Amino acid sequence: MSESSVGELPARRPSRQLATHQENLSVDSSCFSSPPVNFLQELPSYRSATRRRTTVLARDKQSSILLKPSDSYSSQREGEITENLNTQSIRKYALNISEKRRLRDIQETQMQYLSEWDQWKRYSSKSWKRFLEKAHEMTDHLELWRKDIRSIEGKFGTGIRSYFSFLRFLVLLNSVIFLIIFTLVLLPVLLTKYKVTNSTFVLIPFNDIDMECTVYPVSSSGLIYFYSYAIDLLSGTGFLEGTSLFYGHYTIDGVKFQNFTYDLPLAYLISTIAYLALSLLWIVKRSVEGFKINLIRSEEHFQSYCNKIFAGWDFCITSHSTASLRHSSLRYELRADLEEERIRQKIAERTSEETIRIYSLRLVLNGLVLAVLSVCFYAIYVATTFSQEHMKKEIDKMVFGENLVISYLPSIVITLANFITPIIFSKIIRYEDYSPGFEVRLTILRCVFMRLATICVLVFTLGSKITSCGDDACELCGYNQKLYPCWETQVGQEMYKLMVFDFIIIMAVTLFVDFPRKLLVTYCSSSKLIQCWGQQEFAIPDNVLGIVYGQTICWIGAFFSPLLPAVATLKFIIIFYVKKLSLLYTCRPSPRQFRASNSNFFFLLVLLIGLCLAVIPLTISMSRIPSSKACGPFTNFNTTWDVIPKMVSTFPSSLQSLVRAITSEAFAVPFFMIICLIMFYFIALAGAHKRVVDQLREQLSLEGRDKRYLIQKLTEAQRDMRSQPL
Repeated sequence: MSESSVGELPARRPSRQLATHQENLSVDSSCFSSPPVNFLQELPSYRSATRRRTTVLARDKQSSILLKPSDSYSSQREGEITENLNTQSIRKYALNISEKRRLRDIQETQMQYLSEWDQWKRYSSKSWKRFLEKAHEMTDHLELWRKDIRSIEGKFGTGIRSYFSFLRFLVLLNSVIFLIIFTLVLLPVLLTKYKVTNSTFVLIPFNDIDMECTVYPVSSSGLIYFYSYAIDLLSGTGFLEGTSLFYGHYTIDGVKFQNFTYDLPLAYLISTIAYLALSLLWIVKRSVEGFKINLIRSEEHFQSYCNKIFAGWDFCITSHSTASLRHSSLRYELRADLEEERIRQKIAERTSEETIRIYSLRLVLNGLVLAVLSVCFYAIYVATTFSQEHMKKEIDKMVFGENLVISYLPSIVITLANFITPIIFSKIIRYEDYSPGFEVRLTILRCVFMRLATICVLVFTLGSKITSCGDDACELCGYNQKLYPCWETQVGQEMYKLMVFDFIIIMAVTLFVDFPRKLLVTYCSSSKLIQCWGQQEFAIPDNVLGIVYGQTICWIGAFFSPLLPAVATLKFIIIFYVKKLSLLYTCRPSPRQFRASNSNFFFLLVLLIGLCLAVIPLTISMSRIPSSKACGPFTNFNTTWDVIPKMVSTFPSSLQSLVRAITSEAFAVPFFMIICLIMFYFIALAGAHKRVVDQLREQLSLEGRDKRYLIQKLTEAQRDMRSQPL
């Protein structure tokens, strides 16, 4: 080969490569800069849009724009971000670092053209946001039990962590409730009692009240047995009855300071309304986030499978045993989902005879559930009646054990009912042919109703005994004054006994059941019986129902026993450490685990049900049952709610007219209609948002089909190029 030919080869190769590059460049530009119309019409999204236009004549312009392929999305997004730089932070946008820096440069350039006032507002808003971020970081470090809960989360996952976070929430809630009651009710009384301020008590004038109704016999101060102090501490009687723990201690009309008179009855009622409203708002606020997550997850069953397979692992787990437990939990969830799909298919293939048979069986079994509930409620009614009739005996006529058992008889019956009924419900539901998930939810719902309804049955039984008298003895005072001279204090004592007994049961089960069971499983594992018995499981729903039961008692009893929230706070603090030690050393996590989002929403939903059930007996006792004439701040009122009309009567005439107009039917009917219209508007708005979400989901699916189509065409084009000779 000659030198000329060798020298020509390198010269020819670049020209050929340049021609090939120009050819590819022309192909790329022809494909992406100005694509042919026929090629775009072959996209699945375009065909779907064409079919939709033919079937639907009136199509929204926005939806048609969403379904058309667009090449200017990035430029539109950049323009929107540039317009919103003044109001939103760059951190909120899902952009890379270089783009965020470029946007920050744009923002600084825009700042130069603003006035000094606008620049000051911009810098002050940034400084305020930074201050809030630093304050939020500081509050995170000062959070109660922060290290303990994170340690539990690392060892056992987010499901069990959510239980302890819920327990911390109840501690904070009861602390705030106690502060409200202490500030509005107890603090003025203590300041006057111990002469801290120059104030005096305003005693209640007993006007138009029969003297027989004002008789309140005090416990005898003669010979006292040594065990009576223990009984008084456990039942709230004796030396505790006259303390600030109960309603009867606040038998004053107000506190007179130098410039004004503090209305104690009004403050007492306002404190009750305030802690109920605060509890409602706080629970609703915390439950909104969990409701959104559950609503999104309940849309499609396929999404549930994807979440379990691709995003089901809890990366907070560090223990090997907990990791294996999480593996088994995921397997259980997938088996449960497949079982639910099998049951759905079975229901779809069910004949009419099978449908009639299963619904008849469910009707019979639900009748059996109602019969069990009725028996439990009747047992509580009988126990409460027996306890109230025999508690009026003198203490020297009964021995220590008899007095204590009679005093705690309603609490014992309620605890036995709460222990036996879940076992019966779990046996019954096996024959109702439900899906596994629905079985768990229905069993928990029945147990929730059982636990919370027992408290209401106890309160209503006490109310019936208070308002029922023989031989028309209630006409003088409006209630049974002989048996219940200060009925609010006695109801508070019952709530106090329920709280104390519930705490004793939790401690006794942990110390005398869970701990010996752990020792037997550890050191006597060779026995087959002990192996079948196994280690105690830390069941999250059962533990949650227990603390919700205690919180419902606190809500009901805080009116009759103002310091009961402080007792509940101390109780929940001790329960936190007891449950933590029990989880670490005596129990094992349940194989049926809860997700943190599902758990939080479920806990708050059960707590909201408890709050609604607590409001019912409180409302009836404050508005229907006559207040005691021998104790308490409401002795001059027929009912507790009569304080509000008295307060309104002190307003100016114009304000009284306004209040009467607001509470009249002429205002209530239009207000109700306006509320209905607003509700219908939000329902329509939610429907419109749902349609937009459906359109966006359809757009995502069509974009996925477009990508598959384009990849297929690109693969075919590459195959054709390889098959062509060079």
